[in-house]
Amino acid sequence: MSTEATSLEDLRRQLAPAIADAAVFDGWSDAAVTAAAEQEDVDPAVAAFAFSGGAMAMIAAWIAACDEAMANEWPAEKLAQLKIRERIRTLVQFRLDYVTPQQEALVRALAIMAMPQNAPQALKLGWSSADLMWRLAGDTATDYNHYTKRTILSGIYAATLAVLAHDRSEAQADTRAFLERRIDGVMKFEKAKAQFLNRDFTGFSPSRFLGRLRYPAR
Repeated sequence: MSTEATSLEDLRRQLAPAIADAAVFDGWSDAAVTAAAEQEDVDPAVAAFAFSGGAMAMIAAWIAACDEAMANEWPAEKLAQLKIRERIRTLVQFRLDYVTPQQEALVRALAIMAMPQNAPQALKLGWSSADLMWRLAGDTATDYNHYTKRTILSGIYAATLAVLAHDRSEAQADTRAFLERRIDGVMKFEKAKAQFLNRDFTGFSPSRFLGRLRYPAR
């Protein structure tokens, strides 16, 4: 092997980028695994065993490789210099840039992940990536916000990937604009939610409230 792999998981991450390159032409197939193994000087039989789970195993490894590259490029201490909106935008944009060179492989991967039998794993993979992004961004929420933030972000990322898959604009300008709109919407939602939850109800008068229901202001 060209690099030492201490486990099958290490081997999967090592081969995943090369498999994605091959998937542009061969799809997420055994042929792509063989091509990647030959490129990385890995025994094809060992590579085939590592990806015996089929296309979803290959795609999951590609996502894991993206997670790892993102965390290495944008550790929490580096992101801390940015505002929270920019932290999230930067992390999502890094992931988009990471997969753009294999745009055709992305198209095929999304089609495979959308199959009913693969949807549960696809959702789990999206959640995991969203969780990593929020943790890198410094999120420490443990209440319901922990779940809502990750659910919303995984939805944004999935939708933006779908746009990227068919984006033929220069420098993926359409995808970048789409991402900005989605993040802007989320930031407005978070601001409104915070204002609602932090509203001072100490001056609330039940009798005045009921009176207004009975006699609406004209």
